[in-house]
Amino acid sequence: MRLRDRIWPGLSTRGLWLEAHVALTATATIAIGVVTPEAGLVPDAVLLTGSALLVVTLFLFRRSAPLVPFAISAALGALMPDLVIGLLLTTYAVGRYEGRWPVRIGAGLVGGVAVLQPWALSGSNEWVGAIGGVAVAIVLPGALGVWQRTRALLLLALRDRAERAEAERELMAREAVLGERTRIAREMHDAVGHRVSLMVLQAGAIEMAARDAERVEQLAGQVQTAGRQALEELRQMVGVLRGGDVDDDAPLGPQPALDAVPVLVDGAREAGMTVELRGLPSGSPVDAAVGRAAYRIVQEALTNAGKHAPGAPVCITVDRPGDRLVVSVVNGAGGSGQPVSGGYGLVGLAERVRTLGGRFSAGPRLDGGFAVEAVLPV
Repeated sequence: MRLRDRIWPGLSTRGLWLEAHVALTATATIAIGVVTPEAGLVPDAVLLTGSALLVVTLFLFRRSAPLVPFAISAALGALMPDLVIGLLLTTYAVGRYEGRWPVRIGAGLVGGVAVLQPWALSGSNEWVGAIGGVAVAIVLPGALGVWQRTRALLLLALRDRAERAEAERELMAREAVLGERTRIAREMHDAVGHRVSLMVLQAGAIEMAARDAERVEQLAGQVQTAGRQALEELRQMVGVLRGGDVDDDAPLGPQPALDAVPVLVDGAREAGMTVELRGLPSGSPVDAAVGRAAYRIVQEALTNAGKHAPGAPVCITVDRPGDRLVVSVVNGAGGSGQPVSGGYGLVGLAERVRTLGGRFSAGPRLDGGFAVEAVLPV
């Protein structure tokens, strides 16, 4: 740490020039007080030494140790009344840079005695004048110093509060951006991943039916249809991300909900999967968010079943007992039997269900299959 930082903590170059100006002003005022017509004599060595010491300490310790120059100025004022003028600067320094009220009050009493000098007063007029001198030399500059310190601390507190608020706003904005990115990634995974998985299944079926030209043509058409649907859904999601640059032709329809589950099942059957749909409630409307969540649960479970248990039968059950919607997707053993790809589809589903206040579970079964179940409030 540099010497200037130890003596004048937080002092800038501009502040250094201010300290020099204060010291020069003190030198001039003290010199005027020492060499006065009333004195009539050249001051002795004690007064000269004390005055020089006061100037030096004012320059060096007015900020870091304001009691040092104050004590010297009080002693000089008690020895020579004309030097009381030095208390104007030192009393302000105590009020400005000393934050302890007991110390301030003690310094004010010492300075008041130095200015009042009760041992030299005789008449009431002298007492009135001395009290006025105390008010001007001690009370007024001390009050100004305290006010300036309070104002500086208030500004510092307001600045810190504004910086904290700005940091909190940036953190909240960053969290909002991350949350939105997660949501969009989950939507893209649900929408496009299912179509791509169906395309993979259909491509495998084409390889198996290579000798049946009619079957190959049918499967190829299904692959093209799934690919176009995947591109359309991807275009819709990218259009949302682009904000104001969305084309006028971008699809603006609602996202698929519970009533679109049969269409989803038909697509999986066309891709060669064995899917059974049970108990889909009809004529019983549910909340739009719950319907979308149910659709995404079935979609993700079908995607995982086709990817990790190819050829295994899948049973989808949608039931509404009371004020709940229960969605269950169970696939038999086949292939790896359960999701092992390390994807985040099931994690996204669990988060979606928790957001709606429901319960979600997913895990392997004893027969080697895999079960996904969600209970959603309606």
